[in-house]
Amino acid sequence: MSSGGDQQSQALTKPSFSEVQASALVESVFGLKVSKIQPLPSYDDQNFHVCIARTKVTTDGPNEYVLKISNTESSKTPDLIEVQTHIIMFLRAAGFPTASVCRTKGDNITSLVSVDSGSEVKSYLVRLLTYLPGRPIAEIPIGPQLLYEIGRLAAKLDKTLEKFHHPKLSSLHRENFIWNLKSVPLLEKYLFALGQNRNREIVEQVIQLFKDEVMTSLSHFRECINHGDLNDHNILIESRESAFGDAVYQVSGVLDFDDMSYGYYVFEAAITIMYMMIESKAPIQVGGHVLAGFESVVPLTPVERGALFLLVCSRFCQSLVLAAYSCQLYPENEEYLMITAKTGWKHLQQMFDMGRKAVEEIWFETAKSYESGISM
Repeated sequence: MSSGGDQQSQALTKPSFSEVQASALVESVFGLKVSKIQPLPSYDDQNFHVCIARTKVTTDGPNEYVLKISNTESSKTPDLIEVQTHIIMFLRAAGFPTASVCRTKGDNITSLVSVDSGSEVKSYLVRLLTYLPGRPIAEIPIGPQLLYEIGRLAAKLDKTLEKFHHPKLSSLHRENFIWNLKSVPLLEKYLFALGQNRNREIVEQVIQLFKDEVMTSLSHFRECINHGDLNDHNILIESRESAFGDAVYQVSGVLDFDDMSYGYYVFEAAITIMYMMIESKAPIQVGGHVLAGFESVVPLTPVERGALFLLVCSRFCQSLVLAAYSCQLYPENEEYLMITAKTGWKHLQQMFDMGRKAVEEIWFETAKSYESGISM
């Protein structure tokens, strides 16, 4: 595993721009005058919410943007970030609620900015996207209908990307990318961050089951491009009042395409189910509603369905182990990094205690109830 020095160098890959520096970037790279700027939470990049001052030159266009500054490691893969950014544009053109991309003064969608820190020069890829309205679904109680819609959205997104073409598309084949579900066995080198306890024992069991059951089934899964991070902070919603006076929610934004990679339809379904479980008061019930929505667009095969329980457990393990590890690198970011851990360990243990058969029965019966028009 990494030595302390390696951990420190990894920690230094995260950008640390001040608000003044970030404002200067927006002006110099994109030609927009900033009236207000504030940092947004992020994992290992840096994001700012930017409000633009209107001038004679910029009388039209949005007032609010998100400045995205990629960490130094990600900035070494400009082809990947270019493809991800073109996907955001492609999905918006296809009717999805993704951001618009603001071009630089040189008419590019990204810009590589070099900063001399005295001891070395670091380079960061910078983008500016429109700020999307709405609240993260983490902030509201999610009912069955919204879970169904989110499952449907996940499947539609992956299905739509079958039509996406780009000369650098192969950059989405991200070998050993730690957040791709296929990389679950790589978690072994991060287990030290958990210490010795039942949580670690469960993770070790999940990794072994993954090697035995999932790795041997990959050739039977249908491949696609995955968003890979449809969590409850990356989906925004807005409410409107129904004819009956109650609040009806609809998705108003899909954020954060930085974890996109080639994967499988069943991976996206599992990742979405896991993240929708996080804030739920009845987490085990969640899977059936998300699955019903997903399968209304992309029905899973029997082999894919058979892997779903273990894949959801595996995503819990990825999120929980890497959060614990990242807290050692970025202790100042602990509150954001440990969002999943607040309930995640409890949900994973509950799934493990109930067992695959019992959980699948709940999920599949719930999903089946939608076929007859009676959702549970």
